[in-house]
Amino acid sequence: MRTGIFCWLAMAGFVHAAALTFDKQSLVIDAPADATSIAAEFNFENKSDQPVTIAKVDKTCSCIGVEVSDGKLAYAAGEKGRIRATFDVGNYTGVVNKTVVLYMANDPPDQPSVTLSVEVHIPVLVVLKEKTLKWSVGAKPATQVIDITMDYAKPIQIISNTCSSDNFKVEVKTLEAGKHYELRVTPTETKEPGLAIIRIETDCVVKRHQVLQAFAVIRRDLPSSP
Repeated sequence: MRTGIFCWLAMAGFVHAAALTFDKQSLVIDAPADATSIAAEFNFENKSDQPVTIAKVDKTCSCIGVEVSDGKLAYAAGEKGRIRATFDVGNYTGVVNKTVVLYMANDPPDQPSVTLSVEVHIPVLVVLKEKTLKWSVGAKPATQVIDITMDYAKPIQIISNTCSSDNFKVEVKTLEAGKHYELRVTPTETKEPGLAIIRIETDCVVKRHQVLQAFAVIRRDLPSSP
């Protein structure tokens, strides 16, 4: 009986271990500046001697679409296929990491057989050195500056800015037209805590860089520890 139980457990473990072998399970992709979507392809092969069925595909974000080659989910020994993950760039910039997990037919609910990851590098064309300016309640209402540089082959102009609070005066200073600007922010007074959203509009041809936000905050200092 003990031998029979051991053989059954060994076979169960082998069935769970039968999975798909991928050429690569992680990819790094440099996206073009104007990309609206990025596709990552993961090639695989069933190198086991047993059929393998993809039971479920989970993704970390609604911004990812996943396709299994020709909609085929069952793979006999030696068969090959491809997972194609399409990432909707939207308003993302910088380094973005996304994952897709595959569950085979015999996988436990919390143990997918395969995790596929994509690291996408999306160029930042309008760079704000600081995005949040801070003043303490009762402090001198001194001007603070957000440095803005344009990292693109074509010039990018700041065409307008608005502030959600009348307590802050916002001015744009041009250091180099189309390349380098300063956003100078000055509170009228700092008597009370407050928050302002500063909206910056540019003429960038890439839509996700046409509107940016910065913040101005007046806050009370935290009491020092005894």
